[in-house]
Amino acid sequence: MAKVSMARWFALGLALALGAPTAQAQQPPIKIGELNSYAKWAAFTVPYRNGWQLAQDEINAKGGVLGRKLEIISREDGSTTGDTTRVAEELVTREGVSLLFGSFLSNVGVAMADFANQKKIVYIAAEPLTDAVTMAQGNRYTFRIRPNNFMQVGMLVEQAKASGAKRWAIVAPNYEYGQSAAQVFKRLIQERVPGAEIVAEQYPALGKIEAGPTVSAIEQAKPDGIFNVLFGPDLTQFVREGNTRGLFEKKSILSLLTGEPEWLLPLKDEVPEGWTVTGYPWDQITEPKHKAFIDAYRAKFNDTPRLGSLLGYMVVTMIRDTIERAGSAETDAFIKAMQDAKFDTVIGPVTMRGSDHQASMGAWVGKLALKGATGGMADWTYKDGTPFMHSEAEVKAVRKD
Repeated sequence: MAKVSMARWFALGLALALGAPTAQAQQPPIKIGELNSYAKWAAFTVPYRNGWQLAQDEINAKGGVLGRKLEIISREDGSTTGDTTRVAEELVTREGVSLLFGSFLSNVGVAMADFANQKKIVYIAAEPLTDAVTMAQGNRYTFRIRPNNFMQVGMLVEQAKASGAKRWAIVAPNYEYGQSAAQVFKRLIQERVPGAEIVAEQYPALGKIEAGPTVSAIEQAKPDGIFNVLFGPDLTQFVREGNTRGLFEKKSILSLLTGEPEWLLPLKDEVPEGWTVTGYPWDQITEPKHKAFIDAYRAKFNDTPRLGSLLGYMVVTMIRDTIERAGSAETDAFIKAMQDAKFDTVIGPVTMRGSDHQASMGAWVGKLALKGATGGMADWTYKDGTPFMHSEAEVKAVRKD
């Protein structure tokens, strides 16, 4: 009888020993929440989703993060602040996510920053550009990856000085992003271009531009430079009407985001050549890490990448790196690990500044050019974001945390 008992105990011990690796492999995943405007702004957000899915797949194929799979639970945010905070609440309370990332529209990003502060959960803004996300509404729990309005407008204003234009018109969508970009431009053009003045301002409702009256109002002001912040269908209509009327001839045009494939491709052969833009000349960037990302993206999705694709990929790989440094996805440890952290990304080194949680990611600045039946960027340079960030003194003056 004793021999049978000993045999059973030996068999049980052997089973437990052999089962240990399986038990370890079955640790619960690290859950992170993602929300975005997939229904209304698919041109940007669907390629962005492809980017973060590619990163997630690569991470999990290599064993995950800290030996655990990375599970991204994604939701539609409805493109409104009310729907966004409701969905964010569900991700936190029902799904039990450790942190949140995403958002497209700037007003939604501001609402998410406030939500993160109230709920004391990390939120990483992937796409919103308004300075408020990391400045006036910035807080301990909110971080941003891409360069904000102040940084990108600053890059363009550098080119404005060389153009010699003094009489400037502004056209921007009438919501948080457009208003923020316009305010930054008015400040920087007058600081850096002696004698510059704003002679016209047009703020059409987002997605509802009346291109004829907008172009007419700008024409009547007789500017020698135009600062454009429109994107999506509004941009296409504005360009078409402006081309028809010759609005852009013999003028210096500075345009935020227009060199991004998301907004450039729909213009097809109507691309307004010579505009100075921020964008993403993905097909001309030759660095090995970036090329490997491009090859993997095209192989997986049988499509060319957009700037959103790059951002989605970068956000998730930076989240992975931060969790590994922190040793967990716990909020306080994650924040400490991300502040002033340096990341080796597919576009080169990026630092997350500790004072405002704004990343130093830069932007590509160049000229629009027609290449065959579509447009692209020419004479471009990548400008690191660090020299264009708000000063530490200004950060300290406006942030409340």
